[in-house]
Amino acid sequence: MLVVFLTVFIDLIGFGIVVPLVPMYSRHYGASGWLIGAIIASFSAMQFIFSPIWGRLSDRHGRRPILLISTAGAALSYVLFAVASGIENHTTALLALLVSRVFAGACGGNITVAQAYIADITPPENRSKRMGLIGMAFGLGFIFGPAISGLALKFGGATAPGWTAAALCAGNFLLAFSILAESLKPNSSHASNRPRFAQWGHTLSQPKIGLLILIFFLATFAFSCFESTLPLLVSDNFNLGISMDETKPAGTVISLFVFCGLIGAFIQGGLIGRLVKMLGEPKLIALSLVFTGAALALLPFIKGEGVLQWSSVLHASNGPWIKMLLALALLSIGSSLTRAPVFGLLSNLTPANEQGATIGVAQSAGSLARILGPMFAASLYVHIAALPYVVCGGVSVLAALLAISRLNQR
Repeated sequence: MLVVFLTVFIDLIGFGIVVPLVPMYSRHYGASGWLIGAIIASFSAMQFIFSPIWGRLSDRHGRRPILLISTAGAALSYVLFAVASGIENHTTALLALLVSRVFAGACGGNITVAQAYIADITPPENRSKRMGLIGMAFGLGFIFGPAISGLALKFGGATAPGWTAAALCAGNFLLAFSILAESLKPNSSHASNRPRFAQWGHTLSQPKIGLLILIFFLATFAFSCFESTLPLLVSDNFNLGISMDETKPAGTVISLFVFCGLIGAFIQGGLIGRLVKMLGEPKLIALSLVFTGAALALLPFIKGEGVLQWSSVLHASNGPWIKMLLALALLSIGSSLTRAPVFGLLSNLTPANEQGATIGVAQSAGSLARILGPMFAASLYVHIAALPYVVCGGVSVLAALLAISRLNQR
């Protein structure tokens, strides 16, 4: 478990180093708004296509070789990103950036295969708890990654973050190659070799598995709307401005994301197992989605003035910021409690020889939500800022009702 956790954690640090820079570098090279969006979305688009493929290949050929291939692919994608960051010709640089993100998405099978690996080595009653470790790795990766990225930029220039991420992933490959054992048993039955769309049909045709994937899609859709518009919402509701010359507004937004990441890492690393034993997966999923929906509906109506001062955040004059932090804490708790029981229950409902394929389809559905969610939220936000939050709050509550009404049925 430690090796799998480290493999995912280091991979996500590399991801966290590069991702915040993609829109900034794209704009520096003169990309239009739609092209910046296309470069960002290309990663999720490739994951939508390739996650089920990597999962199915891991069912047939083992988890270890696929984890090694995807880790090596991540390292190469960051080398491409580093090279693109130093190209002077704008057109060539933008093309290289796009290729690096496409390649990264196509090779990004680590999360899918790591979850299948956990299912292989974990008894059914403990799977939701251990799936929480993947979420904890997500939270920690997005805390440490941007911090390392900032240090690399400061001391090494524009290309340094890409080379740093590549070096981390290369070290990750060597770690996994040296000490990661295969989790599939030699006598495991082989998975059927289905075409990709046939695999989707086979997976979604199983009622509870299809319902879980739908719930995961809706939850990811709602959360991606929040991720993509929170900087705009905070800037507008607290009159921070969005000038690139001012570091305090940007620092405030980044600190809010770090705040959410810390809560998420704590919840997924320590409380998931106990809550699953207390409530069971269906009730915990429903409760998490209610928390998320309530927080999303509250966020756009919290308004104030000025940047967040952490040193005096509890002062009475910071009432609006206290409300904002409480709403974000509720959102972080809710979103952190969704993923692990969803994938734990998915794993328990799936035969051993189809773990990778089923989890791959679920991850692919999540990638599709991360493509559609930001487009939906940004389109509504420019007309009525509160609308995407209220709608996505309703989507979360709808998913909660599906979970509580259908997942408890025998």
